Amino acid sequence: MQMQGQGVERAQDAHVGREQRDAEPGASGGAGGAAVDVLVVGAGPTGLVVACDLARRGVRALVVERSGGLFPGSRGKGLQPRTLEVFDDLGVLGQVLKWGGLAPAAMAWVDGRRVGEQPVFEVVEPTEEAPYPGPWMLPQWRTQQILLERLRELGGDVRFGVELTGLAQDADSVTATLGTADGGTETVRARYAVAADGGRSTVRRLTGIPMTGEQVDPMPMVVADVVIPSLDRDNWHVFPPKEGGAGFAALCPMPHAEDFQFVAQAAERRDGVTADDVRAMVADLTHIRAEQVTEVRWASDFTVNAAMAERFREGRVFLAGDAAHIHSPAGGQGLNTSVQDAYNLGWKLAAVLREGAPEELLDTYEQERLPQAAAMLGLSTRIHRGEARRGAETRQLGIHLRQSPLTRETRDGLAEEALRAGDRAPDGRRDGLRLFDLYRGPQFTLLAVDTELPDELPPLPGLRTARTGAYEVYGRGLYLVRPDGYVGWAGAGGPESVRELREWAGLVTGAAGVPARIEEG
Repeated sequence: MQMQGQGVERAQDAHVGREQRDAEPGASGGAGGAAVDVLVVGAGPTGLVVACDLARRGVRALVVERSGGLFPGSRGKGLQPRTLEVFDDLGVLGQVLKWGGLAPAAMAWVDGRRVGEQPVFEVVEPTEEAPYPGPWMLPQWRTQQILLERLRELGGDVRFGVELTGLAQDADSVTATLGTADGGTETVRARYAVAADGGRSTVRRLTGIPMTGEQVDPMPMVVADVVIPSLDRDNWHVFPPKEGGAGFAALCPMPHAEDFQFVAQAAERRDGVTADDVRAMVADLTHIRAEQVTEVRWASDFTVNAAMAERFREGRVFLAGDAAHIHSPAGGQGLNTSVQDAYNLGWKLAAVLREGAPEELLDTYEQERLPQAAAMLGLSTRIHRGEARRGAETRQLGIHLRQSPLTRETRDGLAEEALRAGDRAPDGRRDGLRLFDLYRGPQFTLLAVDTELPDELPPLPGLRTARTGAYEVYGRGLYLVRPDGYVGWAGAGGPESVRELREWAGLVTGAAGVPARIEEG
């Protein structure tokens, strides 16, 4: 989905001052000719997640954003359970839960009358292994604010009003030309660059990576953040097309805010959308009068497209988020898939830059994420066209990496439903230990379930180990959990496990390593 925000009633930088938003930060990092580890272009959810993940690993990242402040709209408002697990690991879940909420039931309206209420999403109760509900409603502007605050806690920041204008690379580095708000230019060298600059990515264009796709729906859409004091906030208000007419509308209340997110199918494509346009659409498609819309805080019009970059890497440059794939909003997958990109890439960049991992480890970013993004892209398109429904797939807990070159399952005779290498490592509580507490952080984790830990292991960076009793969700065995929460290696235990683990560790350390005694804890 390509969406271009328009100035509506207030300039974009004014939005940074809304309730609970940060004031525009000062510039930091990256003088002319300066060198950094990673250049991150774009301070949306993708760029902020990868920056947070790098910062907590001690990697120097320069984040630049051409806008004067954070994106001001509610756009990607639904966080899936897997994204909440990522936010738990990054240390922002508390704020996400505090400022968000579950989706209210949909209320259908016809001719100004309420005609029926039903759930918008399938209600799935939290379980021991999957503790977070979803989708969790949080306007995108709030998500980004929370992530920026976390980045600053970790010692990082964003340079706003700085635009990438040129990009070149050689065997050792990327050289970027940056334009500043005062008309100046700077040159920055980085070991790697991450394109997190959206569907119209400048980085993607400068690297020459093609993007191909299709138009999902020819009817243009409008999305806006509006204030309507006269409308109750107990429901997600839905307005089907009027008899003999076209177009539909919906008004979803944003948690802990005055706004409703207004989404509507427009009758015709406009060259931008104004506050008066939004008010007119509300009046045309609902029973609400134009003057009852007291504020239009942000608005955008777009055509629903689905597109995918041909590849996610060009030398030392990586595409992530909308720069790599553009989704229909119908499935609620765009922002969530983007967060998974960033979470997969961050630990691998840090491993190469800080821990001596082989350059080949970075090849697995595209190998793992491109097929997953393609699957989510297809799902979003099918949901938009009414060919599929939101459900288990959209929650993203079932995404697996069983075919990844980083995955090793060494046990035989497993039941079809058994947890395997490549699967997401579930949560749970056993013997006074919560597994997500164990996994939280930038390290690898070796968990022994109903078996013993080996005495000797190859040195993996920051390896954490623990042993617990029987847990049916896991089954008996040893599980090496990657920093991004997936089981990279699984085995039965015993003497063979020392050799097998050492071989697996060579994939992320570049050497077999010398076995070392470890302490359980």
